[in-house]
Amino acid sequence: MSEARITLISRVGCHLCEDARAAVARVADETGVGWRELDVDADPARADEYGDRVPVVLVDGREHGYWRVEEARLRDALAGRRWSLR
Repeated sequence: MSEARITLISRVGCHLCEDARAAVARVADETGVGWRELDVDADPARADEYGDRVPVVLVDGREHGYWRVEEARLRDALAGRRWSLR
């Protein structure tokens, strides 16, 4: 697996985070990209920035979305296609 292109920012005990983890893992497996998960509460700066929106997905360090993972949109972002909300 390659370097992490997807970062999932999550929180322990968050049911939306569990759903997001499964979706991110599925897309990463399908596309062959690496991903990592960070605990929002492990870092005060991260908690300040993302704490009220977890789960948050970053692609190549750029915020891609929060609360729900749109798998088709995530695949588009990883393929270099336009992925902003239309």
